[in-house]
Amino acid sequence: MKVNALKGMKDILPEEQRIRDYIQGKILEIYKASGFERISTPILEDSENIDKSDGGDNLNLVFKVLKRGEKLDEALASGPNEKNLSDMGLRYDLTLPLSRFYSANRNELQFPFKVIQTDRVYRAERPQKGRLREFVQCDIDILGDSSCNAEVELIDVTARAMLAIGFNNFKINVNDRRILRNMLETMGFAPETLDSVCITFDKLDKIGAAGVETELKEKQFPENAIAELVKFISSGEISLDSVSARCSDPEIADDLRYVINTAREVSGGKYNITYCPNLVRGQGYYTGMVFEIACPDFNGAVGGGGRYDNMIGKFLGQNIPAVGFSIGFERICNILLEQKYKIPDQKEKCALLYDDEIPFSLVMQQAEKLRKDYIVGVIRKAKKAGPQFAMLESQGYTKFAQKKDGGWILK
Repeated sequence: MKVNALKGMKDILPEEQRIRDYIQGKILEIYKASGFERISTPILEDSENIDKSDGGDNLNLVFKVLKRGEKLDEALASGPNEKNLSDMGLRYDLTLPLSRFYSANRNELQFPFKVIQTDRVYRAERPQKGRLREFVQCDIDILGDSSCNAEVELIDVTARAMLAIGFNNFKINVNDRRILRNMLETMGFAPETLDSVCITFDKLDKIGAAGVETELKEKQFPENAIAELVKFISSGEISLDSVSARCSDPEIADDLRYVINTAREVSGGKYNITYCPNLVRGQGYYTGMVFEIACPDFNGAVGGGGRYDNMIGKFLGQNIPAVGFSIGFERICNILLEQKYKIPDQKEKCALLYDDEIPFSLVMQQAEKLRKDYIVGVIRKAKKAGPQFAMLESQGYTKFAQKKDGGWILK
């Protein structure tokens, strides 16, 4: 039998779990105080739903579940076709399950629906720092509001959750896919190639203008369009005004200006909102504005989201406006743990040590008294006190209570 967790997954020790519980609790506290309601959905989704979800590269990372019993026998007998062997898979994010949930339960839900999901998702990633195969996401979504106020509210609530858990060195980058795609079309890229162009353009911060040019040439896009884009991104700092000026319809940037300006007013200077022209996000279901949380303590995004107005329509045949923002819980926790994070205002831990000379009922009564001021663990005395005290101190116990001379001694 193998004792280690599967690659890309992890066991969590008590001290880390306490910190994770606290962080998630603070995030939920902000979410709930802002009028969002929590739901839960199954970890398994129908394969047809997953395949039609426009999840981008994530669709290549789905853990598929084999058919069972007679269905599996029939699939095997029909020949080696991978699609026939599986009829469900583990969810790769929380957006698809939410869209299905809303479609099934919309008549019982408030409209617009402001919803919380904090749950595990699964991706067959290549495991590395910051990337696990099983991880937690903390999502809030607004379904049924087509106005830009939904984006402003999600940015504000998410930023306040980040501040509540001790992050203040972060910024929220925003963009609108409609603006980017419109600009690229006017430069000469064909509409059907824009997803591929955007994936390359999204790497601008990492590979620079020269890298973008090289990759686009390798993809054999029109030379004149590549030259036009490279000239533009090499001309200096790219602003929203300069991008919208290259669009056939400059007014499509008005929504993004509204969100940036309003979110800045709401923030009161507590967090930064920045226009990021090459922000795309990998999921294909995003239809408009997208955003990410950038943190210098982590080389990459620690949260992200965007508007996905067409997803629910795949279930209902009628589009429902939807937008969501997710905090990357694992990455946030890793940063805080590396910084030796301590839970603020946490009660000290007290070990109440007992032996068989004391009725256990009296031990439990004393523990209850101490719990007014301490986190109390009831622990049988070991034969050797030294090693036991060392072990308890390593687990965070700072106080010890023992029965002595007819009374309880706390030190």
